[in-house]
Amino acid sequence: MERVLDWTPQPPYTAEQLLQVIRILRDPENGCPWDKVQTHASIRKNFLEETCEALEAIDADDAVLLREELGDVLMQVVFHAAIEEERGRFTFEDVCGNVCEKLVFRHPNIFASSAAENAGINGWDALKNKEKGRTTLADELATVPATLPALMRAQKLQKRAAGHGLGQQDAAAAQHRLEAAVQDFATADAAAKQEAAGRLLFAAVNAARLAGVDAEEALTFASKRFAQQCLEQEQRGTQVE
Repeated sequence: MERVLDWTPQPPYTAEQLLQVIRILRDPENGCPWDKVQTHASIRKNFLEETCEALEAIDADDAVLLREELGDVLMQVVFHAAIEEERGRFTFEDVCGNVCEKLVFRHPNIFASSAAENAGINGWDALKNKEKGRTTLADELATVPATLPALMRAQKLQKRAAGHGLGQQDAAAAQHRLEAAVQDFATADAAAKQEAAGRLLFAAVNAARLAGVDAEEALTFASKRFAQQCLEQEQRGTQVE
């Protein structure tokens, strides 16, 4: 890779300049001692942390903070792309090109170039399956990331199974199953409590999905409200319900 240590960063900064900065920081000889030794695995958790901080800024509707946190997320993207560039497998430009191709492919109603190619295919999920070569339920389930938060993963698995006519698809029946799961959890002995809790949570996610509610977001906001209530009620000297 061409050395860029004689390059001096100057505003206004661009995405290309961000990439150049990361390249300099990772230079094997003259780069930053910390940055140049990092790997995908060593900064893996940083990606998650920066994404969560961006979500906090979105929830707070704080434009200044969101601008900063989106920059941190972008830096993570560029950092990982720079590592792959060093390995000769792909570049940041490849990343940008790939996502542009994906967006054009999945919007045949907007971009004429993809309309003919995708004629007769309706819906985002169907286009995504064609793009990724998914033809079976096994294909679809296997590509739900195991690293997703548990509630989000459960809801994605349920949605993909429902697309093949499997799983609970009736809202009333899902509500009934949730009520039964609550009863099973309440009566389960200690040895069966964890499994019963899993069934209860899975049933709750399914009922939420069929009601048009995102379970992950619902629990996130409920936890936030609970924390706020704890602080308010502590100040009043009352018990949180």
